[in-house]
Amino acid sequence: MIPVTYYIIFSAVLFSLGTLGVLIRRNSLVIFMSIELMLNAANLSFVAFSRIHESFSGQIFVFFIMAVAAAEVAVGLALIVTIYRSRHTIDIDGMSSLKG
Repeated sequence: MIPVTYYIIFSAVLFSLGTLGVLIRRNSLVIFMSIELMLNAANLSFVAFSRIHESFSGQIFVFFIMAVAAAEVAVGLALIVTIYRSRHTIDIDGMSSLKG
């Protein structure tokens, strides 16, 4: 049986990689996937802490986070496709004209 601390450490590493992906990359699809990686890292830590405390409340939070992430994917990809059709690029630097 794997100790829960390994799950917590793995979750922290995944969250750190997602944060680096958001801060370093310029491609909006990679940034979008990095945000999803950060959400999955949070889900993993919720399940790990739920296992420590022997309750299902963390797993219920994971269910709601997954529902929000599915809605984010639908809306985010629609926005990315719309921006690509109008600008012919998904590079973040090419979208600087969208500032208000």
